[in-house]
This record gives sequence, structure tokens and C-alpha cells, in this order.
Amino acid sequence: MRVSTRGDYGIRALIELAANYGQGPIQASEIALRRHIPERYLDQLMTTLRKAGFVRSVRGPSGGHELARDPGEISVLEVITALEGSVSPVAWLDDPAEKTDHPHQCGQREIWERLRDVTITVLSDYSIADMESREPHATAGSYRI
Repeated sequence: MRVSTRGDYGIRALIELAANYGQGPIQASEIALRRHIPERYLDQLMTTLRKAGFVRSVRGPSGGHELARDPGEISVLEVITALEGSVSPVAWLDDPAEKTDHPHQCGQREIWERLRDVTITVLSDYSIADMESREPHATAGSYRI
């Protein structure tokens, strides 16, 4: 599985929102600046993330975007699936036997199923809060002269 720029930027945006969870909305320009995401692309992603139920948008001068759910309850699998679609390594794996021309009893099916299942397990094991907690944070240091 390869995560596209869409998935990467979507996760970045949600991590930024998780870092500010409960503190009110953040403007898209601020998210874009902090996470190195082109603002026009971020606007498109926010529409998708809002429709998927991850983000709430607030209009007005003090508006912006905020998480609609607790970041600990948003799995990376949910986000990747919303932004990328299926995590199956081959498209025909998700199709019912009658809807594909690929034989369902082929020699490669087992390996692709195992790869899909492991991917699902790993992505399900991590939440946006987990991702945010692994981010480097600036800390106040003491300076000596």
C-alpha cells in the first residue's frame, strides 16, 4: 500500500487539529503554514474530512476548523479509507466473485489477503491522538550564558 499526498496531507492536518483539540477552531491558513500543506489543496481535503465526520468547520472571523470527534477515537484506518479508499493491495480483492473477471481461487489471493489484513490491523491500532503524541514539540529550555 502506498499513501498518496492526499492521505499524507490529510493526516498532517488532523494531527494539527488534534494538537489544538478543545481550544477552538484553527484557520486553514495556519494549518497549511504549520504543516507545509498548500492551502488550496488543504481546502479540498477539509471538505472531504468534514463530509467524513472528522472535522467541523466554523465560519466567520474567529472561525476555522476543529476536530468533530476526540482524536483518540479517530483511527488512522478510518482516515486513510476516507481519503484513499480501500487499503487492499489489488483492486479485485474487494470485489465479489461475480463482479470481477479475476479468478478468486488463484495462487496469489492468500498473500494479498494477508497483506490487506495486516495493513488494516496496523492502521486500526493507531489513532490521530497517537500520531499527535509522537510529534516533536517545542519545549521551553533554559539558556546559560
